[in-house]
Amino acid sequence: MAITKAKPAAAVALTLTALLGVAACADPGATAATAPTSESSAAAAGKTFNLSPEQDRFQVSVDAEAAALVPEAIKADGKLTVVSTGGTAPLSTFATDNTTLIGSEVDIAYAVGETLGLQVEVLPVAWADWPLGIESAKYEAVLSNVTVTEARKEKFDFATYRNDLLGFYAKSGSDIGEVKEAKDVAGKRVIVGSGTNQEAILVRWDEENKKNGLKPVEFQYYDDDSASTLALQSGRADLTFAPNAGSAYKAALDGKSKQVGTLNGGWPLTAQIAFTTKKDNGLAVAAQAALNELIENGTYARILDRWGLSSEAIQKSELNPAGLPKK
Repeated sequence: MAITKAKPAAAVALTLTALLGVAACADPGATAATAPTSESSAAAAGKTFNLSPEQDRFQVSVDAEAAALVPEAIKADGKLTVVSTGGTAPLSTFATDNTTLIGSEVDIAYAVGETLGLQVEVLPVAWADWPLGIESAKYEAVLSNVTVTEARKEKFDFATYRNDLLGFYAKSGSDIGEVKEAKDVAGKRVIVGSGTNQEAILVRWDEENKKNGLKPVEFQYYDDDSASTLALQSGRADLTFAPNAGSAYKAALDGKSKQVGTLNGGWPLTAQIAFTTKKDNGLAVAAQAALNELIENGTYARILDRWGLSSEAIQKSELNPAGLPKK
């Protein structure tokens, strides 16, 4: 559970250079907490999560206008195959049977497909496998915390469904009130994942603080989530800075940490998470229409609230918005 050694300035600079063009969300399962598997539900801080394979699906009706936009090849088959990595609670994780995928993205996949009048199947895949699977039409879509980028737009189409947020979390009871800008982390001991986009952002903030004569950030790197949690709870660290979804889930689950700030994962730009399909096959257009129907009728908000992700909600799904720039 030891902290890894602090990186020398040159190494940090190299990390920053390499990461500024990287999408805010790559494989989301690498650093986020996973759901417990010993109980069918878990509750703390007033929030209960159903982790059993028997999920209560949100009842939706077919939207005729959205369904009419479904590509003929998919409409003829009547089936929508969606993939996700299953590595990140509460987005997509395995239920207590260690087989069934559950989570907010699974619920959204079912809600979108059923709004389009399609039979939905959600399958687990490795992060590295979804691009070829979508390009080859083996799968119709991926919902796996995929950030819209200009590079990805060359091969895929996108219908947005969630803001890409990073979250600052402190121990419950901490006197840290709010983290909004660089000066708020000056002199703080911050746990961050090595080689992540959030590390690159924190490096930039730290450089800004040093130029302004403020105290530097103490970067802390841990081998696993349990070690970083212990560091925060024991007072060896002041903050964690990580993808918000997993951190929000943990905070609701055990009540031991609190959100003190969020930042868009594309900072200083805006990044969004999207329903991702093969380019130019028309499915993203139908998915966008379905998502906007779900937003309008309230199902979308209920799904996010069920998994503690209301802070990441969008007001309207966009088709192929401006993505994070190429490296």
